[in-house]
Amino acid sequence: MGLFDNLKAKLGPAKGKVSDLAHQHGGKIQHGIDKAAKAVDERTKGKYSDKIHTGTDKAKGAMDRLAHKHDGGARGGTTTPPSGPPPTS
Repeated sequence: MGLFDNLKAKLGPAKGKVSDLAHQHGGKIQHGIDKAAKAVDERTKGKYSDKIHTGTDKAKGAMDRLAHKHDGGARGGTTTPPSGPPPTS
């Protein structure tokens, strides 16, 4: 077994825990992402707004995929993650 296989085997249980937390606290996580993005945007005086918005969308999308992936596997159903980034508020 290679190094990558060992690492994958050790991180498997952690992925389940992270997925559970993302599923339980998705709203709080997204609120935190928005709050951090707003603070950074204010500190940079809007200079990097487009890049901040892109990063925020990617972070929210990744969090949603992680939370929904767990949702489909636990119930045995098939759920498809959203095709685009989640709407910003």
